[in-house]
Amino acid sequence: MALRHAVLAALLDGELSGYQLAKAFDVGVANFWYAQPQQLYAELTRLEKEGLVAGREVVQESRPNKRLFHVTDAGLAELEAFTAAAAKPAFIRDDLLVKVQAAERVDTAALVAQLTERAQVAQAKIDLFGSLLHRLRGDRTEDEFLRHGDRIGPYLTCLRGVAFEQENRDWCVRTIAVLEERRQSHAPH
Repeated sequence: MALRHAVLAALLDGELSGYQLAKAFDVGVANFWYAQPQQLYAELTRLEKEGLVAGREVVQESRPNKRLFHVTDAGLAELEAFTAAAAKPAFIRDDLLVKVQAAERVDTAALVAQLTERAQVAQAKIDLFGSLLHRLRGDRTEDEFLRHGDRIGPYLTCLRGVAFEQENRDWCVRTIAVLEERRQSHAPH
């Protein structure tokens, strides 16, 4: 997947400025595709040059003018082609896992601190995604929303984000417990 597809998918909900797109990435899209704001602005420029998005300038009186972008028919065709193509399997590439791999030879206190921080970040994301899920479905139950909601794609990807972060949190908590237990059992008496 290229950043272009994540941007096109994020713009399906309507016109967004570059700033709004960056915020949308922070809240929802970041659970499966991370990008810096400057990468998003550069991608919007490329997509507009290729005719996959169109931008329009909005004149503002007390603030600088802004540009709003929306997906064009060509952009929708690009997303359609991307969706039809075979998906590559995901893989994990995480420096914390490399550090844990070396647990027997390194300072486990430093690992425990990093694992604790990672678990806290995961919990914060779980809470954020929970709020987003509630906002997306409104007063409807999850089953009702999934059967009758207008845009279930963001909801489904957010559910995946929750499951991913729950697994991250649970793995960190378990790994901390194992490392702490081993440190205590190997401590000189």
